[in-house]
Amino acid sequence: MRLVQTYARAGVNRKLRNKAKRLLKDFELTYKLGKHKRIIKTPFNILYSISNGSYQVKTCDGVGTKVLLAELAGKHNTIGQDGIAMVVNDCIRCGAKPIAITDMIDIKKSEPKLLKEIQKGLISGAKEADCPLVGGETADVPELLNATYHINCDCVGEVRKQDVITGEKIKQGDIIIGFQSSGIHSNGLTLVRKVLFKKWGGKFNAFDIPKGFSKPLIYEALAPTKIYVKPFFKIAEKFNILGAVHITGDAYLKFKKLNKNFLGFEFDNFKPQPIFNLIQEVGKISDQEMFRVFNMGWGFAIIVRKIDVNKILKLLKKQKVKAEIIGKVTGENKVIINYKNRKIIL
Repeated sequence: MRLVQTYARAGVNRKLRNKAKRLLKDFELTYKLGKHKRIIKTPFNILYSISNGSYQVKTCDGVGTKVLLAELAGKHNTIGQDGIAMVVNDCIRCGAKPIAITDMIDIKKSEPKLLKEIQKGLISGAKEADCPLVGGETADVPELLNATYHINCDCVGEVRKQDVITGEKIKQGDIIIGFQSSGIHSNGLTLVRKVLFKKWGGKFNAFDIPKGFSKPLIYEALAPTKIYVKPFFKIAEKFNILGAVHITGDAYLKFKKLNKNFLGFEFDNFKPQPIFNLIQEVGKISDQEMFRVFNMGWGFAIIVRKIDVNKILKLLKKQKVKAEIIGKVTGENKVIINYKNRKIIL
């Protein structure tokens, strides 16, 4: 009997990682260093004051082992967008608008042709985020790398104090709107690779086209992460966004960070792309594990008042952004997933 696959067995121990993160509290001792004396803590971001009434936030992230899929495909012109997407989508969660991006590329050897391809994705991501890429660094560090290269990005965002999204106004009965993802995005790839691709012990060759797919599997897995900056601020200009979640690592567990008032979140609308069903079937992965690791078709979510929902959805449809009601805020102090006629508690 084949062992049921999990993220931990694939090499990423979520419990150990979260335990390690909880121990990193000493950074708080630095919050009042320098001139940034006023700090605002939100569920996912820490903002620092730059002037009376204005705050900035800084986010950083990388594309992880998705680089290995780019290498397998020999396709490097979209991976930069993933790096941009991870940091700008993280930035907007607190209401801050991205104002500057930098990148860091660690590489075995600075091959001009390869760097030119990586640059294409970085530029397309910056354009989609409507944010300048103002600098960066490329370092040749062959002894440190197993992959040919790795990409990290940073983003600075700015917001007026009155526009900061703290999550404190979320209440029972509020509605969760989900923004469609492009697929896997940039999380859970360690599990994906080991389930799907023969190079890492999986079932398929890179360019196989499984039943129900229209293009090679490697290209489905490489689909660049969507960037939600523009539709987010189209909404924020006219409506109150009470909370926002970038559905990345830990997936729907992230909503637990919003429940300071002992609120709960219940989801009942999922339309995962075929690649998620394939991952689950081939890897024999439980429903619960899928929702702890993957976005399952929704890459970003906002929490809004029920009275505003129809107007927001109409605005998004006008912008040709695919979004739907995916759940609601409850008073149960838990995250509930209703999926395939089953109730899953995360």
